[in-house]
Amino acid sequence: MKEHHTSIGHGTQSKSSSPLVSNTLQQHLSSVTEQLEEKWYASPEELNEGLLGCFDSETAHAAAMSDLRHRIIPPTFRSENPKEAGFCPWLLHPEPLSRPTTREIRQSEVINGLQEVCAEELSLSIDQDDSESELLLHFLISLEEQKQNHASKLMEEIGCLEADTAEVDRRLCLKNPLVLSCLQKNSINTRENKCLNTQPSSAEPHLSPVLGANERRLMRNFSQLERAYFSMRSEVQLPDTDATTRQDKDLLKNRENQYFAQKEGVQNPTDPLGSFFDGLCKYARYSKFEVRGVLRTGDFNNSANVICSLSFDRDEDHFAAAGVSKKIKIFEFNSLFNDSVDIHYPAVEMSNRSKLSCICWNNYIKNFLASADYDGVVKIWDASTGQMVSHYIEHEKRAWSVDFSRVHPTKLASGSDDYSKNCLATIRNAANVCCVQFSPHSTHLLAFGSADYRTYCYDIRNTKNAWCVLAGHEKAVSYVKFLDSGTLVTASTDNTLKLWDLQKISHCGPSTNSCSLTFSGHTNEKNFVGLSTADGYIACGSETNEVYAYYRDLPMPIASYKFGSIDPISGKETDDDNGLFVSSVCWRAKSDMVVAANSNG
Repeated sequence: MKEHHTSIGHGTQSKSSSPLVSNTLQQHLSSVTEQLEEKWYASPEELNEGLLGCFDSETAHAAAMSDLRHRIIPPTFRSENPKEAGFCPWLLHPEPLSRPTTREIRQSEVINGLQEVCAEELSLSIDQDDSESELLLHFLISLEEQKQNHASKLMEEIGCLEADTAEVDRRLCLKNPLVLSCLQKNSINTRENKCLNTQPSSAEPHLSPVLGANERRLMRNFSQLERAYFSMRSEVQLPDTDATTRQDKDLLKNRENQYFAQKEGVQNPTDPLGSFFDGLCKYARYSKFEVRGVLRTGDFNNSANVICSLSFDRDEDHFAAAGVSKKIKIFEFNSLFNDSVDIHYPAVEMSNRSKLSCICWNNYIKNFLASADYDGVVKIWDASTGQMVSHYIEHEKRAWSVDFSRVHPTKLASGSDDYSKNCLATIRNAANVCCVQFSPHSTHLLAFGSADYRTYCYDIRNTKNAWCVLAGHEKAVSYVKFLDSGTLVTASTDNTLKLWDLQKISHCGPSTNSCSLTFSGHTNEKNFVGLSTADGYIACGSETNEVYAYYRDLPMPIASYKFGSIDPISGKETDDDNGLFVSSVCWRAKSDMVVAANSNG
């Protein structure tokens, strides 16, 4: 719609040439322009061009023009624009004085509504632009903070590396002054090579063809070693928690048992770099198991041959094996090294009424052996005579685990599907108890793993409340073992082992931050595969028919061995596992040897 006006200053007349606008009206409009009393008029052609738009044909255009001369608005326009359609006949009124004034037009619903819509659209557009701008600003600020934190972390890690490099140089220099000059020369050559190397760096460490087997093996596990190293550094930098100031902290290491702490070589916690270096040396020194002997018991691939538990006697001259066969068999350890023997017969054999789940030798009384079975019965046997000494029938369901205290050999604990029992008290637990062990370093500390994914530690002098609860596994805790007075290792059917620092337990609630390391590499999702520790080493089985060895400071295995399946016809080993798994392991502490059994005996 075109606006027609008369300007007093320039004497400009209306562009409309319609004879309907008289000279009298023009004079009147000129006199009241300041009051905005100007009259409006639109010809049918202008109204058609401004409001009605284009037509598909000349005939339709001519028909619309004829209708407009009679103030008839096209139906389509009337239905789509009811406000404008109601206003157009007023503009087309044949009497000039009856047409709307400029003020009336500006105050009309048509114009005000259009201004409101435009203002609303403009406001929405401004709000949307502001929102998008704020989103972009938030993204940029967040990204900058993330990069700044990443850069700060990198600088902190580089500082740790530089400090530890200097410390290693210092220690080597103290051992041999000639080593320092050699290291400095190598360091200079390394920097020069880095400056000359213009090739793009790879995400994986470059493996030089001149590297030895240990170096190649180390570089293949570079990322895991890196995580272990910086985990060790973070442990050093963390402040001591108030958990270490607990009044009952003497529970971890009892004065009555200093002998065991010294015997098992508890590490110095003030030298974490030395501990990491020790672990790295163990990883470089050992890479595989060497089979020294194989014990064959007769029937191959028989489900009744599954060995559920192994245990050495006090002097480690004999070991006992028990399982689904309902028998406890005691073998002489040195007999395993006789390759000329096709079938090994036990020195002593003791029969039980039901399947056996766990056995444990008394550390003080050489011939005493405890067992737990599927009926929930706990028995003590005299291995020298093969007779049962005593039995306990307090469990109502299957007993999974049994353990003699090394500090007080007359104390015996057992764990069951109903709850955990010991000779002094009953510890009730909401979920099944899968494993139990006394601390070898404390008179009163008892730990057990549960089907509710948690590990519980109790002071048996106060069995009403747990001394601590360790939470972190994603499935049932199947085994629990003490590495030293303040360190616990647990196994779970979530395919992991976890190392727990008992000095960092919380006062109340589950301790989730006391897990210092997670070991992975073996497979364990549904079976009891065994767990044993000795001198910082950890051995466990796998559902891939393999036995794995870990060291306490490194998250990946340092060695593994795969069992072969025994062909039932030839009696020879084959590569076909047939669903077999390693079911039990036991370290022989006097040597670097471990006895492992799988599910075919």
